[in-house]
Amino acid sequence: MAERLDTPKESRRSLIPRIQVERDTFGKIAEGIARFMGTPQFLVYMTAFCVAWLSWNSFGPEDLRFDSRVFGFTLLTLMLSLQASYSAPLILLAQNRQTDRDRVAAEQDRQSAERNLADTEYVAREIAALRIAIGDVATRDFVRSEIRNLLEELAADLDGRDGDVGHRRDDRPRREGRGRKEDRKRSGAGSGSGDKVKVKVKVAVPAESSGVDPSTTTPETPETPETPETPETPERAAPAGPITPES
Repeated sequence: MAERLDTPKESRRSLIPRIQVERDTFGKIAEGIARFMGTPQFLVYMTAFCVAWLSWNSFGPEDLRFDSRVFGFTLLTLMLSLQASYSAPLILLAQNRQTDRDRVAAEQDRQSAERNLADTEYVAREIAALRIAIGDVATRDFVRSEIRNLLEELAADLDGRDGDVGHRRDDRPRREGRGRKEDRKRSGAGSGSGDKVKVKVKVAVPAESSGVDPSTTTPETPETPETPETPETPERAAPAGPITPES
């Protein structure tokens, strides 16, 4: 029976035991070695080591030479090959760690860019809303023009009121004269219907001109012309009796 592709395979036991190595620690070591191998110091040290090796095995005492020049420095070649074979995996491990860091940094940059974009869009919307709101708000020039118009209207109203007051002052003497005439007419009508006021006046007539004893004569009271009587008002009543002035 063929195995299904939608089900995971069962873990199988291997003959070689797996060595559990802490990847983070080993990766830090490999990254440190790879970084040192990429520095100028490593090149200087490697060059000095190769020069010393070749000089000793070429010009040193024959009894103390350990890598013969006749065989082409075989031991040095093996050592350089071994160093190259180990340096390649170390460099790859360092690159993998750097790739992981770059991926994490790229993810953080992407999230930061999304937040910045959202913030920028929010600020743009707020600025657009403020522009719309400011368009409806009265500006300084508009307020000044409105205040100027109100002052002009108030000045026009005051001028109109002053003109009306002047016309009223000019018409006041005329109205007073008309009121006096009406009062006179009313007083004349009231005096015609009222009692007549008689005034007794003592007149001294000389005896020589009339030939009559002044002691025997009695003075006659002349009738005085009718005087207009003040019309009665509801508050105060006019005097009722005649007024007789004394001589």
